[in-house]
Amino acid sequence: MKRDSASNPLAERYASKEMAYLFSSDFKFRTWRRLWIALAEAEKELGLPITDKQIAELKAHAQDINYEDAERREGEIRHDVMSHIYAYGLQAPSAKAIIHLGATSAYVTDNTEIVQMAEALAIVKQRIAGVMAKLRDFAWQWRATPQLAFTHFQPAQLTTVGKRATLWLHDLLLDYREIEFRQSQLALLGVKGATGTQASFLSLFEGDESKVNRLEQLVAEKVGWTRRSCRCSRDLRNRRRSSPMTCACCSTCMRSKSPSKKSRSALRRWRTNVIRCARNASMVWPDISSSTRSIPR
Repeated sequence: MKRDSASNPLAERYASKEMAYLFSSDFKFRTWRRLWIALAEAEKELGLPITDKQIAELKAHAQDINYEDAERREGEIRHDVMSHIYAYGLQAPSAKAIIHLGATSAYVTDNTEIVQMAEALAIVKQRIAGVMAKLRDFAWQWRATPQLAFTHFQPAQLTTVGKRATLWLHDLLLDYREIEFRQSQLALLGVKGATGTQASFLSLFEGDESKVNRLEQLVAEKVGWTRRSCRCSRDLRNRRRSSPMTCACCSTCMRSKSPSKKSRSALRRWRTNVIRCARNASMVWPDISSSTRSIPR
């Protein structure tokens, strides 16, 4: 059984190696262990009776997941999180009692999904930046090449190949900015107990609310986050755009028919005006060029 790659036809045929791994069993369960270690460390710092030995034992087995033990246990109790807590406890027996202390399943499941979303957005953002750079060069190269454009799948007006490409590029730029916004809004679920409350942690810290708040901040920092949310990842809704589909459909349509005699004549007559149009279209490049230059690679 493959555990280092997401397993479904879409992933196997189309996903990149990086994206497939991001949604794999290995990434998910290693992130669970990373979150359990962060929780144990934070609870120890705030005074709970957790030892350095226990944390060291958890860290020693953070990557080598004993899947067979977890799967055997899940066959008995039908609960994935409890099964992996059990399996982790077999590898780190001294820490068995403090794994997942005070937390509920959403602590690992929802926080892991948020981490996956953040990592996936970063991958997509980088890929869009690469496509934008190539499309910018393409548009500039073909800025003066006449082309009969289509609308509603019908021949319409004259344009240039470069001008048409700038429209696709603009859509991708909107996508890029949308991803930046989504990244800025993502927040870790934080440390919650059953039903999304923090009653279990208040009990652990004998009603000290300041320690519970500090616990949540510490856990977020230990896994590399600063923003925390009171809501679960299942409530997040991501807006989907169709720029790649638009670009592909448009380019296919543009090359789907040979121009008629009338169209060829129009191309010759209007060549001067089309080139002027291309020059006007090129006015968008300073903005797009500065945007792509500032994109982190």
